[in-house]
Amino acid sequence: MTDETRSAGTEPGRPGKHAADAAPDTSSASTDAPAPRAGEDTTGPSDAAHPADDVATVALDEATREQAAERADEHIDNLAAEGPGLMPDGEGSIVEQLAHMSPEELAEREAEVAEVVAPDREIAVEVGDTLLAMDEVTMRFGGLVALDSVSFGIRRGEILGLIGPNGAGKTTCFNALTGVYRPTSGRVLLEGQPLGRRSRHQITRLGIARTFQNIRLFGEMTALENVVVGADARHKTSVVGALLRLPRHHREERAAIDRAMALLEFVGIAGRAAEKARNLPYGDQRRLEIARALATEPKLLCLDEPAAGFNPAEKDNLMGLIHKIREDGYTVLLIEHDMRLVMGVTDRIVVLEFGRKIAEGLPHEIRENPAVIAAYLGVPDDATA
Repeated sequence: MTDETRSAGTEPGRPGKHAADAAPDTSSASTDAPAPRAGEDTTGPSDAAHPADDVATVALDEATREQAAERADEHIDNLAAEGPGLMPDGEGSIVEQLAHMSPEELAEREAEVAEVVAPDREIAVEVGDTLLAMDEVTMRFGGLVALDSVSFGIRRGEILGLIGPNGAGKTTCFNALTGVYRPTSGRVLLEGQPLGRRSRHQITRLGIARTFQNIRLFGEMTALENVVVGADARHKTSVVGALLRLPRHHREERAAIDRAMALLEFVGIAGRAAEKARNLPYGDQRRLEIARALATEPKLLCLDEPAAGFNPAEKDNLMGLIHKIREDGYTVLLIEHDMRLVMGVTDRIVVLEFGRKIAEGLPHEIRENPAVIAAYLGVPDDATA
């Protein structure tokens, strides 16, 4: 979690008015430290070891702090008076409202949700042009070559499938383009610009978000709070602004909660917004992870085996969700082992084997490609003699 995310908490000991305030606040912890005694030297080596303590220089007496908190609460009340938007007015209210809507009202609601969920950021390339490119990327771990001069492009607005047998290098490829690994050689370019040595949170801000093979949620946080964490990647409030509960912080917080609720509804789990992530069914946890990734407003959404552990009905629903995500303006890169799902949802497919790209093309071309068939099914011994 980045420093920006950690700064979005609320004042210790003061209950938050929003679900996002339930997240622990680490950025304001330094204000609880005792004041130095008169004549005591406040400088020393310990200060250099804790640069975050500089925040404590914005010191407020209790009266000023209470006045700031009251103004912030008043600001939230004013926002609420302007209309609830997509945010529920009470626990379970969205579920109850949806249950009593007519088909026409549901269609109108769906369009409203899609408008909120759609990415609201500038993308430098046009639909159909290359959004992200892997350029001769090689990834070595000691003597093991996990990726060997892999090159392919992802066009804006498409769903690209990345497939291959176990150990082919698919997840390593994901890790290389999202900043988990730095390629040994070659380049990853987003909108024509190399990602270089940027850190993972910087790459997320640039517009690449991902889910994981093994679900990685904040188990003790609610579903809503998990998605709000993702939305924080686009916030511009400073640490001081969050500590002082300034109006801009509350505007962004309100917008994040509104968007988070829309995303939960978009992926089909709005009714579980107040439940802890660890208590959700497995399929809903997968959907929650997708919602959290979408909350960062990515230019490219990378899904790593999102159908793992799903039954056929759940896979059909996931196919519909992925199509809906693309229709809402997102570009999707998909790793998946289920060939029925891959063939049914992707526009193009790239195939890896032993770290090398062996095929690229349309789904029907990949289905009939002899090299792909051999990679998955093997070849007779006499064919290799």
